Amino acid sequence: MDDELLELQRQFEFAQQAKSSIRLSERNVVELVQKLQELRILDFELLHTVTGKEYITPEHLRREILAEIEKLGRISLIDLADTIGVDLYYVEKQAEQIISDDPRLMLIQGEIISQSYWDSVAEEINERLQESSQIALAEIAAELQVGSELLASMLDQRLGTLVKGRLEGGQLYTPAYVARVSAMVRGATRAITVPTNLTVIWSSLQQLLQGINGASGIAVDASFFQSLFNGLVKENEILGSLRAGVHWTPNIFSIAQKECVDSFFSQNSIISYEFLRKLGVPNPIQFLQSRYPDGIPLSTTFIHPSIVEMLDSTVEDILERGSWTNSLLVLPSSFEPQDASKVLLSCPSVRVSLKSNDALIFGDSFIFSNIFIKDLYARMEKEMETINVPGSSIGTFSGDSLSSSKFQTDPSMFSESIETGNNSGRTGEIMEKKSKKKKGKSTGNTQSTAAESALDDQEPSTKSKKNQRKAKASSSVQVAETKAGGKKESVKTKENDIYYPTEEWVIEKIKTLIPDLEEHGIDDPAIILQPLVNHLRPMLNNSWRERRKALFSENAEKMKRLLDNTQQKLDGSFLNLQLYGKALDLFEDDQSISVILHRHLLRTTASPIVDMLFHNLDLHNKLKNGIEVAELQNSEPVSLSTGERTTIAKSFPGSLSNKAVTVAEALEGKLMDTFINALEDLAEESGMIVKKLDKKLERTLLHSYRKDLTSQVSAEMDPIALLPKVVSLLYIQIHHKALQAPGRAISFAISRLKDKLDDSAWKILSDYQTATVTLLSLISAAAGDEDDCSSDRILTKREFLESQIPALKGLVQKGASGEPKPST
Repeated sequence: MDDELLELQRQFEFAQQAKSSIRLSERNVVELVQKLQELRILDFELLHTVTGKEYITPEHLRREILAEIEKLGRISLIDLADTIGVDLYYVEKQAEQIISDDPRLMLIQGEIISQSYWDSVAEEINERLQESSQIALAEIAAELQVGSELLASMLDQRLGTLVKGRLEGGQLYTPAYVARVSAMVRGATRAITVPTNLTVIWSSLQQLLQGINGASGIAVDASFFQSLFNGLVKENEILGSLRAGVHWTPNIFSIAQKECVDSFFSQNSIISYEFLRKLGVPNPIQFLQSRYPDGIPLSTTFIHPSIVEMLDSTVEDILERGSWTNSLLVLPSSFEPQDASKVLLSCPSVRVSLKSNDALIFGDSFIFSNIFIKDLYARMEKEMETINVPGSSIGTFSGDSLSSSKFQTDPSMFSESIETGNNSGRTGEIMEKKSKKKKGKSTGNTQSTAAESALDDQEPSTKSKKNQRKAKASSSVQVAETKAGGKKESVKTKENDIYYPTEEWVIEKIKTLIPDLEEHGIDDPAIILQPLVNHLRPMLNNSWRERRKALFSENAEKMKRLLDNTQQKLDGSFLNLQLYGKALDLFEDDQSISVILHRHLLRTTASPIVDMLFHNLDLHNKLKNGIEVAELQNSEPVSLSTGERTTIAKSFPGSLSNKAVTVAEALEGKLMDTFINALEDLAEESGMIVKKLDKKLERTLLHSYRKDLTSQVSAEMDPIALLPKVVSLLYIQIHHKALQAPGRAISFAISRLKDKLDDSAWKILSDYQTATVTLLSLISAAAGDEDDCSSDRILTKREFLESQIPALKGLVQKGASGEPKPST
């Protein structure tokens, strides 16, 4: 048999060494292999090597990879590709199949690692561990160039077999080392007698081990101590309770703690949560409820039911006598007010009394019988009956009972405004403030303005009878509407600004009527006074308000008459103001004269309207607030100064005040349009109606004004007073405008008539105006001078003017007959 094999070997060697007569190139070999694959003679996959000169089958590649793994135990795929000489793609593909088929292999970060490799690693680690007693896992992982988690998972499977040790917190320890540290943990924790944070103990043990092992020793992690401690607790080698993983309470401390709490509670029937926290009880309420199920938990204390029974008997006696008490005086001194309130509400007698309205609780700890409260209110109400209602004649002041300064405004009691029944708006809500009224006008006496002032005082201010009839008719409509809603208004009248007794007054009365408040040991009387005031004051306010309602009903009719009178006056005055304002358009081309005319009209015609309206609204507010007004039929005009107007306007509430201030400012301005717009807004806000001047009404008023002015000119014999009336009448005849011009603007107004009059008429008017100015200058200069010469000159000039009166009146008669030039 051996001879045959040797013979075959020699033949095979001879065949290999024999030279072929036909040689194939590499290209031909490649083409031949491709042809064999096309003919399916070669029906398996062939892989090219990296050099491209060799073919290799996948099976052969797989065998070579397995051989390398078995030889090395751990090899990189890149190294396999270089060793075998095949592209990395094919190596990775085969490696995946090998790993899926063999569970003992794993592919980690491009490396194939076998279990035999980990076994050898575990044996090496065990040898090192036995030498040093402890070793860091991170150090081994760095040496092996693998992750700590992977290394820990591999070692965990071999602990107790290949590795004789314990893995804790990234550290490997020998059993002897673990036993030594466990003994240290046991001794340290058994020495604890009070609640302690375990992290402090672990820190001390770490420092102790560092001192034993020296600088070369590895620091022991706190989790290792915690793990050993948990094992000791589980084996009952250490007795106590662990909270939140680190808070350790020894069993001996818990026993002493419970004995202390039981002793204190049994003696006092009350214990505070703060006391338990000082004893180290983290949840006092849960602790006490578990030990004393019948106890009552409060905000700051825990009490025995006997406390409630004691207070209940005291309160029941107080309510029967119709008195009051402070429960803090009955309860132990450690009670807080909020706890006293809860104990009061726990008393059966208190719950029954509160349900039947026989008792009231104030300030947490005070309980009052309702009989006592009613008696206190009755005495205070009787005291208020002697107090005068502000602004009225009801009642009188008695002694030091109350002064007017003891009242304050309480707008929160009412929010409705008085309605007039007028569909166009509402009356303004005016605060109660008296404004000083000033009658008459102040006049200047300087020589430089004497002439102009004299002419200003002679201006016509008449109103036609037809205008009065129209104004009265329009106002009567509003009167009817006001009367229709009069009863409804008197019922709905509410005051935004009512004077009530202040809290200070009520407090003083309570102190007077209950003198034993301080005797009950109250350090701060405001604790009970303020709740009592909050309860009594609304009742006193209601009583006070009922008294005022009696005054409101008396003043209701006066308020209606006042509103009707105000509307009538506003109708006529505002129409005249609009009529006079039409003439201002003739002078818009000259700004200086236009400003003078605007200011003059505001000062002479608009001021009385504003003064009347402000005054009447102020009276209306006084009547609305129950203040008696002596006389409403005062026909004398009211004249207010600028400061008085501003004061009254600012006293109005809300938007009415803003609009009134705007009117007062516009009155001191230079434009009639601005004032008219502001006055219309104020009238609308206060519930008044302002009439617009239309063409038909303008013609009617102008005709009436011309008729009255003509009669005044015919009857006028004063040469100075005649000139402005004649000029105004000429403007009506020529321009159909009612001009109101001051003395310093008369000369300019006359100059505007030059083109409208013939030469003779113009000369008469111009000479008369010049002579009038001269006469006024002489009179002004002669004031205080008794010189006969000056008197003669004045007399001479006056005689000249008197002689020219017929000629001047004739100009008006010519204008009436149509001789002056027509207006363009």
